[in-house]
Amino acid sequence: MIRFIFIQNVLGKTRMAKYYVPYEDAEKHKIEYEVHRLVSSRNSKFANTVEYRTHKLVYRKYAGLYFTLCVDVDDNELACLELIHLFVEVLDHYFNYVKEIHLVYNFHKVFVILDELVLSGEPQETSKKVILERLRSFEKLE
Repeated sequence: MIRFIFIQNVLGKTRMAKYYVPYEDAEKHKIEYEVHRLVSSRNSKFANTVEYRTHKLVYRKYAGLYFTLCVDVDDNELACLELIHLFVEVLDHYFNYVKEIHLVYNFHKVFVILDELVLSGEPQETSKKVILERLRSFEKLE
């Protein structure tokens, strides 16, 4: 199960955070700081997973943004990396090469895309084509 998903820039500013388990606000800020410190300080030669408290972080850096999932220890790291990559591919296709500015000014669309991918902490849809078709139908409704 996915505990939370973050998109953070290299300076540690959280651009998107989605929690699937309840945390206090003070705890959320502490978690965001700790996760960025852990992920950004790791050498690129190491694997994209690291233990965090009683869970594990699976992360990937794309163009100055860290995409991080916190999952249970027994979850498959490769499946998590694939989910991150799918998320980035859908964002790239939707925004025509996603940049940090897209995340800031279109955060509501980013959350819609994420909700199409993950529901209640579990992967929901893994087809890029299906997700993009749903997004097009949402745009027609607007």
